[in-house]
Amino acid sequence: MEYKKINLEKGNVLLYDFGNVKVHNYDANDAIDDQVILLEKNNKLVVIESPTFYENNKELEDYIKSLNVEVDGILLAYHMGGGTFLENSKKYSTHNADDYGHSGGGKDLIDGFTKTFGEPFDNKIHNITDYIEKGEISLADIKLNIIPTNDAYDIEIPEINSIYTHMLGSDSHSIIAGVDHANLMIETLKGYLDKNYNLILTSHYVPEGLDAVKTKIAYIETLLNIASDSSNANEFMDKVKKEYPNYSGLNYLEMTANFFFPIN
Repeated sequence: MEYKKINLEKGNVLLYDFGNVKVHNYDANDAIDDQVILLEKNNKLVVIESPTFYENNKELEDYIKSLNVEVDGILLAYHMGGGTFLENSKKYSTHNADDYGHSGGGKDLIDGFTKTFGEPFDNKIHNITDYIEKGEISLADIKLNIIPTNDAYDIEIPEINSIYTHMLGSDSHSIIAGVDHANLMIETLKGYLDKNYNLILTSHYVPEGLDAVKTKIAYIETLLNIASDSSNANEFMDKVKKEYPNYSGLNYLEMTANFFFPIN
């Protein structure tokens, strides 16, 4: 789908115009490829996820101010870090995602990034002001469908026939938490094909279309085959890197390997 690219000092925005609804996809251009999605309608804005580095927080806040819109709040699912971003806005999340960010795997990632990146990383965790549940909600005059996942939730945007999920990336490794998770992901992605979504919005890659979904299904199926023919994590990683030599996200591949071949 066509978009307008707006270059900022550090990151950039890809602007998709659906008429009544505009999607501003902020690519933070940071060390962990953060993406933040802004949905605009009727001079109102709802933000999906948060940047996590201080310089991105300020840059995105300035961009939002330039739009001259009313911020209806932030939907926080997989990224609870970056808590100084839009600090006084409403923060929406499910109880499950809040637990993930404050005491579960999301908190572990925040702690790890704090050690790796130091002072530039905003490790303050957002405080949720409003809890949401599975099903339909409305923010910024946009109806959204909250779809719970194991860790947090995805967000369907029926008005523009699009969906937000944590990760996709047609040429990037993904975190696959074992065989059951792989099969669930394949089933979920096939559902995206059935719904013929316009855009797949994610936290770590620019918006993509259905070709990326097909590519990711094939990737996961290949990972399952390689895992069945491997005896340990190192062998698995070597075979996957040979199959996908130009893929980014090697840290995600390492995490996947540890899920398939856990250390006892």
